[in-house]
Amino acid sequence: MVNIYLKNYNKKHDIYELVKVIMETSNINFIDNMDLYIEGYLIIITVKSNSVNVNIYLDKKLISKNNIKSIDKINIKKPFDKKINIAIKKCVYKAVMNIKDMNTSWGILTGIRPSKIVHDLKEKNVDKNEILNILTREYLIDIKKVNLLLKITDIQEKYLYPLNKKDYSLYISIPFCPSRCIYCSFPSYSIRKWNSLIEDYTNSLIKEIKQLALFMKDKTLRTIYIGGGTPTSIPLENLEKIIKAVYEYFDIQNIIEFTVEAGRVDTINKKVLEMLKENKIDRISINPQTMNNKTLKLMNRHHTKADIKEIFKLAKSMKFNSINMDVIIGLPGENLNDIKNTMEIIKELDPDNLTVHTLTIKKSSKLNKDLDEYDIIKEGSLSDMLNETVVYSKEMNMKPYYMYRQKQILGNFENVGYAKKYKECIYNISMMEEKQTIIGLGAGAVSKVFYPSSNKIIRVPNVVNLNDYINRIDDMIERKVSAVNKMLTEEE
Repeated sequence: MVNIYLKNYNKKHDIYELVKVIMETSNINFIDNMDLYIEGYLIIITVKSNSVNVNIYLDKKLISKNNIKSIDKINIKKPFDKKINIAIKKCVYKAVMNIKDMNTSWGILTGIRPSKIVHDLKEKNVDKNEILNILTREYLIDIKKVNLLLKITDIQEKYLYPLNKKDYSLYISIPFCPSRCIYCSFPSYSIRKWNSLIEDYTNSLIKEIKQLALFMKDKTLRTIYIGGGTPTSIPLENLEKIIKAVYEYFDIQNIIEFTVEAGRVDTINKKVLEMLKENKIDRISINPQTMNNKTLKLMNRHHTKADIKEIFKLAKSMKFNSINMDVIIGLPGENLNDIKNTMEIIKELDPDNLTVHTLTIKKSSKLNKDLDEYDIIKEGSLSDMLNETVVYSKEMNMKPYYMYRQKQILGNFENVGYAKKYKECIYNISMMEEKQTIIGLGAGAVSKVFYPSSNKIIRVPNVVNLNDYINRIDDMIERKVSAVNKMLTEEE
């Protein structure tokens, strides 16, 4: 148990998230009265007018402390309350590091989009050396991660700037899958169980496509991404009907990328690939996650590595502009040799993109519910595995172009997208960096309405449940239109 007592400060969320990572526990309790502390860890955080002090006790014995005597010395141009937040996290981090034999590469950061900090600093014309100093000295980020961020943001700039408030991208959710993988927490529905709703879902989705296209007719659509779920798990005619509706109702003359996440190879065949090619889909994703047959079976995937190789080679022969592959590092039972084997096969297949995910144990996943049944990798081995993917990405002439983190990610690591030159997924960059409005259509899709003048995002989620989405489609449309309208009015 970690108890936390705050003096003259009441913002708990960021402190909780940081302590959860660096103390490696979610058993955290904020107390309002010192009499409630009996045993275990106690972190006392004291905030005065211009200083922060942190003391850590174990079973009532002081074991570590840290302080910042002048918050003004925090070298970041932010409002004073933001500086206080950074000062508190720095003190807590340093005090904990005094007693823990570990260092987290991401320092005091708990958010999922570290690259946004770099973009914000660049927009304020802060030079690269100063950005490096801010990230290492104030946010306490490891220099290797800082260099990763700088490389990624350099590549992203040509796709993000100059900002154009008329630009937007489109995300279409098809939340069906052949089966649910053990690590998955996405809102996805088994084809076998929910097959009877596919037709109604398709019709509701097309209605949403039609109405939003009409509303966005004066805006400029740049990229389209059809994801899920596994979009290719629904009948071919339904998927084609959805794609054709996009072409019919949206003005697509300015789009620069159209992705369909084909995903699992047990849903892909020659007819599917031909349909995508005929409908001018220029980017697809084929996601093995691993090339280990034993792990594929454990994950509840009904295919083999031989199937992956066969389908990928077929797709490549059809000359899509870009093909992505996903892998997950840290899958139960896998070791460094398994990762080397997976990466060797991927290198042989030679995709245009490679997205490397670190396993995230989500609350609603089967993996989390039955965690004791699985062999989960330790942090040190995980680091070696991730380093192996970096080596292989270089051998494939790829560079990192986007990254993000997740709350329950193993080892407090990150997910990184690699790409060959000019093969970066522009939708991924736009979505992750939140510098453009994303219109989300379909069950579980989230629209993100971007306010350029204040650099803020307003989220407008669709309902997740299939029946609710079908029955409340008019409400989903109205809420989205209202949110976009509000932004347009305020930004004029």
